Amino acid sequence: MPEVIFNGPAGRLEGRYQAPKKRGAPIAIVLHPHPQFGGTMNNQIVYNLFYTFANRGFAALRFNFRGVGRSQGSFDHGSGELSDAAAALDWVQSVNPEAKSCWIAGVSFGSWIGMQLLMRRPEIEGFISIAAMANRYDFTFLAPCPSSGLFVHGSEDRVAPAREVMPVIEKVKTQKGVIIEHQMVEGANHFFDGKVDELTQTVDTYLDKRLGAREEVA
Repeated sequence: MPEVIFNGPAGRLEGRYQAPKKRGAPIAIVLHPHPQFGGTMNNQIVYNLFYTFANRGFAALRFNFRGVGRSQGSFDHGSGELSDAAAALDWVQSVNPEAKSCWIAGVSFGSWIGMQLLMRRPEIEGFISIAAMANRYDFTFLAPCPSSGLFVHGSEDRVAPAREVMPVIEKVKTQKGVIIEHQMVEGANHFFDGKVDELTQTVDTYLDKRLGAREEVA
């Protein structure tokens, strides 16, 4: 899993990239939680999501937003981080020019950034949104939502209660041809402490349904 450095709008961005075994493989980008509250690309959920996609043969990238780790720049309250995510997708596409599709996955703050990127990039055909903070960030831009995907919350999430995101899901799940699913991990808090394996299994089950059973990559 090589370290990578690529250019972002505010300077260099640091990431970890897993190249696919097959040409034309889809792309997956994983976005980390809030940079000012300890969020990095090494967050356990981000790490597990990264390998969930890599093990299915995706060209997988996780990276640090500006001002985190060795990424240059400073926190920009979402606007700059969205530009970082777009630059990350551009970079992965540049090294995988035959990729036909892309998935975006985000955790907490990263979910908000990922869903905004989804609205701007038609090649994104699926999303995984973990602990979306609909109580703190405006998700109304999702009407209409262009792609099917999965929202996952912990039943004991006090930071971003699931009830806050339900109106968003109900609003966008009526789109023709777009299926939005919502799963709960019982007993999990916002950080899925002690429940990351259950969360990963929930995502795996969903991806099995969307993509077919996993083809393990050695």
